[in-house]
Amino acid sequence: MARNVAIGLQDFGKIISNQCFYVDKTDFIREWWESRDDVTLITRPRRFGKTLNMSMLEQFFSVHDPEEEKTLQDTVQEAHRQIQNRQYEARLLTRGILQERIRCYGFAFQGKKVLIG
Repeated sequence: MARNVAIGLQDFGKIISNQCFYVDKTDFIREWWESRDDVTLITRPRRFGKTLNMSMLEQFFSVHDPEEEKTLQDTVQEAHRQIQNRQYEARLLTRGILQERIRCYGFAFQGKKVLIG
């Protein structure tokens, strides 16, 4: 099957699903991830694939299983349920940014733990 050249197409998902010709830049993900930089500034001229790279990253890190997707509202509702049912490991924090979040929202997340104040 011949592959089409996707001129102007900037959606990585469409390029892959339509089996369009694509110069593989996925090694960029590994290099970027291993660099552990706090901020990454990508400067390139127009039409050099900046948007396509962002689309590739979004596809790579997105959850595509609808059963596993949760919105922020679902997460907050689950946290409230855990707090009400006391099905969590709770600790009172005395300092740091998590204390500010607890003071503001009544709870904060640390990994999979729900912290309440």
